[in-house]
Amino acid sequence: MKWPLFPAPTSLSRHFRALLRACARRSCLGPGKKLHALALTTGLAVSPSSFLCNTLLHVYASCGELTSARKLFDGIPDSHRDAVDWTVLMGSLARHRVPFEALRMFLEMGNAGLRPDDVTLVCLFNACARLMNADVGMQGHGWLVKMGFETSTKACNALMDVYVKSGLMSEARRVFCGMKERTVVTWTVFLDGVIRWEGLLSGRVVFDQMPERNEVAGTIMLVGYVESGNTGEAFSLLREAVFGWCMGLNSVTLCSLLSASAQSGDVMMGKWIHVYALKTMGKHMDVMVGTTLLDMYAKCGRINIALKVFEYLPSRNAVTWNAIISGLAMHGLGKVAVGMFPQMLKEAKPDDLTFTSLLNACSHSGLLDEGRRFFHDLQVVYGIRPKVEHYACMVDLLGRAGEIEEAEMVIKTMLVPPNEVVLGSLLGSCHVHGKLQLGERILKQLVQLDPQNTEYHALLSNMYALEGKLEKANLLRQVLRMRVTRKVPGISFIHTDGKFHQFAAGDKSHPRTREIYVMLDEMIRRLRLAGYIPNTSLQLLTGSDHVFNEEEKEQALFSHSEKLAVCFGLISTRARTPLYIMKNLRICQDCHAAIKIVSDIYEREIVVRDRSRFHHFKHGSCSCSDYW
Repeated sequence: MKWPLFPAPTSLSRHFRALLRACARRSCLGPGKKLHALALTTGLAVSPSSFLCNTLLHVYASCGELTSARKLFDGIPDSHRDAVDWTVLMGSLARHRVPFEALRMFLEMGNAGLRPDDVTLVCLFNACARLMNADVGMQGHGWLVKMGFETSTKACNALMDVYVKSGLMSEARRVFCGMKERTVVTWTVFLDGVIRWEGLLSGRVVFDQMPERNEVAGTIMLVGYVESGNTGEAFSLLREAVFGWCMGLNSVTLCSLLSASAQSGDVMMGKWIHVYALKTMGKHMDVMVGTTLLDMYAKCGRINIALKVFEYLPSRNAVTWNAIISGLAMHGLGKVAVGMFPQMLKEAKPDDLTFTSLLNACSHSGLLDEGRRFFHDLQVVYGIRPKVEHYACMVDLLGRAGEIEEAEMVIKTMLVPPNEVVLGSLLGSCHVHGKLQLGERILKQLVQLDPQNTEYHALLSNMYALEGKLEKANLLRQVLRMRVTRKVPGISFIHTDGKFHQFAAGDKSHPRTREIYVMLDEMIRRLRLAGYIPNTSLQLLTGSDHVFNEEEKEQALFSHSEKLAVCFGLISTRARTPLYIMKNLRICQDCHAAIKIVSDIYEREIVVRDRSRFHHFKHGSCSCSDYW
């Protein structure tokens, strides 16, 4: 049938609007575009003043096609725009990460003389929550009260979310207590805030008070337990949720729990999720779950299991490939990571994160030529504009290899301004290779970028001391002592018997402190017999005016957090079982040298995850080959 090229009947227009509304409700962009094209080619009126144009706006806005939606909105005359049109576009802007525009539209809407409804306020609060803008949220709170929307549960939930995201729990609690009707969403938003800002114990009280629980509330509580290392509580709640109130573990819940396990290093919960996913999904494991699963194993030090998960995944995308390449890079398996890239090209298109992982892999494994090639191909072959992360990896790779001049040239030719990571990496290389003059120049730039960071001053002070320039070293120490800020303390964690055990340097707060230090004395004695010599040059910087003698420096080295965690692991686990330790900072050279010998003396594999990579100590050597 050929459509006539004149305005269609009113009934046909109504049918089109009904179909477009269905597309908007279901966010079906493809059919919506076809209907739009059909309306244009058949002569159906789609002038800015037609109601069909308003409906088309709702389709594009619901599907996140912001450019098309804004064009349609701007083309509608003021007389034909209603509050719903403004609200629909505001909501789309807030959902699709353009919250500033959503706030601006709310003000424009008021200037246009239109009265917002409670749905409009929900859109406003969603934008405020994304921006963590409590000031505008409070103004919105005032409008909510003034316009009599205090009974709107959805608006109050969205307002409470603003306060939760901004850390204003007293205000969130006031909204919560003032609500006449509380849904499961209300309780869930409040629970999230209590756990985040008041702790797990307070959160559990709220959770137990909930008249109805959903998957989101259960996930929030479970993730809180896993992230804090309370594995026993997490498993107890998981059993109650799955077998008691029949909570379904969907893909989002599984990924949330796996991400929490990766962050905390708790592989026990991750393994349970793995078994659950295999039983419920079988060979058809969701690609998102599979990717998060292999990422969890990699970040918990089990890179071999991560590779097996990757191998047996039924489908893989670019995110999956990025995860395995990044995991291999963290574990110092740079050659394996680089070798997988040609296979990736057959299945997925590489993106900027792919090349960050590849360059990182090259940096951790000293693959200089391969790194240069990837950095060159990034823009020339794959058309990806280099980001600051790519430059940071390249500077780190060149600096580690002693190519300081080339690293400096890379910084000078950057298409984006260098940040503290890029410059800090070059400063670290200057320390390793004794480039004192360049280090002094870099420090001046770093102080301008990050004046509160004391690590750079400490590094340069050590450089001065090693060069015999004690006067300059002492001057920098005085600068540090005058600062209010303090260096971030090194903390090491080890997970045994379902619990996390935390240690700081010289820590004596653990219940088994006496046994730990007895083990430490024995370990140091055996280390010395094996040829270990403490590297006291690393103890040059102090926080007081006291001049430390050699023995005191050695004692400070012996009680570093990594060594205490190793001692605890040795006394609390079976002989010859691996130890998995996490540290918030970079492992120091002395601990690295000591743990290599410990792995041989006690016949243990010791895996240490520091802030940048993994070290696998076994039979007296480390997977990094002393290149980190």
